[in-house]
Amino acid sequence: MILQVTPNRVLSELQIIGTHAVGVQIMAKKSQILPLKALHVRTPAANIIKQEMLACGGDCAVPADTVTCAKDYCDIVLLGTLQHYGIVCKKLKATGCFGLDKLASELEALLACSKPVTKLANGRELHYEKTMVMGIINVTPDSFFAGSRVAKLENIVQTAGKMLKDGAEILDIGGESTRPGADSVSPQEEIDRIVPAIEAIRAAYPESIISIDTYHSATAEAALLAGADILNDISACEADRNMAQVALKYKAPIILMHMRGTPKNMQKNTTYTNVVDEVAEYLLSKAEALLLLGFSRQQIILDPGIGFAKDKAANLELMQGLAALTGHGYPVLLAASRKTTIGKVLGDLPPEERLEGTMATSCQAVYAGANMVRVHDVKENTRIIRMLEAILQCQ
Repeated sequence: MILQVTPNRVLSELQIIGTHAVGVQIMAKKSQILPLKALHVRTPAANIIKQEMLACGGDCAVPADTVTCAKDYCDIVLLGTLQHYGIVCKKLKATGCFGLDKLASELEALLACSKPVTKLANGRELHYEKTMVMGIINVTPDSFFAGSRVAKLENIVQTAGKMLKDGAEILDIGGESTRPGADSVSPQEEIDRIVPAIEAIRAAYPESIISIDTYHSATAEAALLAGADILNDISACEADRNMAQVALKYKAPIILMHMRGTPKNMQKNTTYTNVVDEVAEYLLSKAEALLLLGFSRQQIILDPGIGFAKDKAANLELMQGLAALTGHGYPVLLAASRKTTIGKVLGDLPPEERLEGTMATSCQAVYAGANMVRVHDVKENTRIIRMLEAILQCQ
């Protein structure tokens, strides 16, 4: 009798059958194919990489015309284990031409990347041993899901307390609706909405972690002074060029989200050649730009921007390919809660009926290795995430 062993069970099965501890360490590097995609590789380099991967027992998929070097650059998909990549990196570094040494260094850095950590301005650190849950509190009159709107201060504090009790590690406060087609509000109006909410929550729950959802630097600064811990910018610092400087000034972590245009017009620009590659390249390049400004990796969080300048197909591809963002040393946030794509997939359901679909996206976040989900329904999503994690980890 022969039984199939899933990749996440390999190490457990090696231990169960009594494999020597040293053998387990050796075989761990051979136990799973890790597909990787390298973008914009010089065509001669692609040919060399393919031969080296084949020589060590792995493989490399290249475009059909690569062998003739018909194009200067191409994208390739590497198919190998950690052991294969270790061997190939040494060979590519020794080659020293066509940018192979740089590619090898990048590959080594990716494979050696440690688990991400987020450091708050007050010195507290977020360690992502489990998928964190961020609860949404909208102090707006027009957010797309009416159930997330809270106006009175006493209700805001009550909602925050319930979310924290239900398992939320972070509370995300929004003072402007960014649903498709939404009009913007002035920073002052946004400040008038969110600062009292932040102060009230901070007074009631001093140890809570508060994120502020804004793309205005004036709002961000007012929020940080009121007690917020994290900036959540849907424009990735593009709408207001002072946003990065505010984050640096207060040593606040910032969430960079992918979007095209503004909430008012973003759904007119939803065409991509490869949405996973384009979003990942954009966010990683934005992160690199912040590092050059003086940010640390512990101050940057990435969000692919589900529902922002993407149609249903693009949103589904992004969630399927979410792992393209993980593994780079930055925490990854998935924010898909009750969004339009869920409604379309499940038969044009309104926001009020999209809870189960949201929970499915939270499960995908766990499978893809994301570190955080942003949701309206904290209890339900926390429970399904913790159950899935228990199954995957047998703990």
